[in-house]
Amino acid sequence: MTGRIVKVKNNTLPSVRDWWTQPDVLAMLLAEKRSESTRRAYDRDVKHFFAMMFGVESTAEYVVRFLALPGAQALEWVVRYKAKMIGQGLSEATVNRRLSALRALTHKGRVLGVCSYTLEDIKGETVMKYRDTSGITPQEFKQILWTCDRTTAKGVRDYALLRLLWDNALRRGEIAKLTMGDFDRQNSKLLVLGKGRGSQKEKIDLTPKTRDAICYWLAFRGLASTKDALFVALDLNTPGHPLTDAGIAKMVRTRAKKANITKPLSPHRIRHSSITAALDAGQSVREVQKLSRHSKLETLMIYDDNRQQHQLKVSSVLADLV
Repeated sequence: MTGRIVKVKNNTLPSVRDWWTQPDVLAMLLAEKRSESTRRAYDRDVKHFFAMMFGVESTAEYVVRFLALPGAQALEWVVRYKAKMIGQGLSEATVNRRLSALRALTHKGRVLGVCSYTLEDIKGETVMKYRDTSGITPQEFKQILWTCDRTTAKGVRDYALLRLLWDNALRRGEIAKLTMGDFDRQNSKLLVLGKGRGSQKEKIDLTPKTRDAICYWLAFRGLASTKDALFVALDLNTPGHPLTDAGIAKMVRTRAKKANITKPLSPHRIRHSSITAALDAGQSVREVQKLSRHSKLETLMIYDDNRQQHQLKVSSVLADLV
């Protein structure tokens, strides 16, 4: 079957025949990602590549035209893209993230039969695995808790949120996804949709303080169905709407400022702080892994290594020898 070639303004990429309905490879790639943040990041990074290298939008047609390039030519464009990003002084993490998005795009293209090459030979930038696990002390966190006026709905809600962030080291995204049905007040349990767990929720235990804080908040929240959000916004613009992860982050910053905490604070920094505090309190790394729910013990070891300052201890021993 012979088709007419579609005329397009950009001549860099090969054209697609108009009798063939090309698949929307990017849309299909994004649709299979469960995390909204992952979908946004992939979409943004792919758009950046097409805008920077070809001056076009990442439409379904232009994506297929790129995927239909000969392998050597496609790799050349991606190598140039990587060089441009490095030339702009972008961080290794940003470069690697954007290359990862392109690898995922070409992989999806191969699965759909519109791409014949792989980008696996284009390596990312070497990144030193370091995580700043510093945060706030338990006493400083107490100061933040004290800013919550527990005679008001906002104070009660924020106190319960802060309890979850500290006592259970939850991520803000995990809290934002909680529904009324996830809370089992009778058994002091909470169902959490953890990071990288797909649609499988895991059951965690709540301390009496955290359970009571949530129960007190529900007295203010009022009746709701099991599918409704456990925590809702209370501001004038979106009252009653599900509290977003951005709303939780804003709450933490506001409370920290009221408590005169000068260091930058975020929900994840509170998570770091609670994990470190648990290790300082004598809990083993294995025990704390049950709290943090890190899939890899090596990740948690970073917290323990930073806390114990092994390098400084060894350096001090060497210094005393001479």
